[in-house]
Amino acid sequence: MAREAAQETFAAAWSDGGVVIDVREPDEYAAGHVPGARLMPLRTVVTQCGELPVDRPVYVICASGARSRTAADLMISLGIDAYSVAGGTATWIRSGRPLAVGSHGPAA
Repeated sequence: MAREAAQETFAAAWSDGGVVIDVREPDEYAAGHVPGARLMPLRTVVTQCGELPVDRPVYVICASGARSRTAADLMISLGIDAYSVAGGTATWIRSGRPLAVGSHGPAA
């Protein structure tokens, strides 16, 4: 079962340059996402997982936490230190944290 990162834990990791993967669909991502998050729709995680670091935590986010748990479970099974972000982007937005809009290129 995927490990969850509380919003405060995730926010601290994000501010320190943590790796953030958004597993929502492109239109959801473009409507608003965590700045610096890399888009990797859930259906593509299996084929793109090899691009992720294995030497540091990866934070996986979606709208509310369901898809991110599925993706984090998969990543963990492939040797990635993944955490599902509790509450997802919805909680991030409600807490007044920064939001990027548009379809920016993937973050490293």
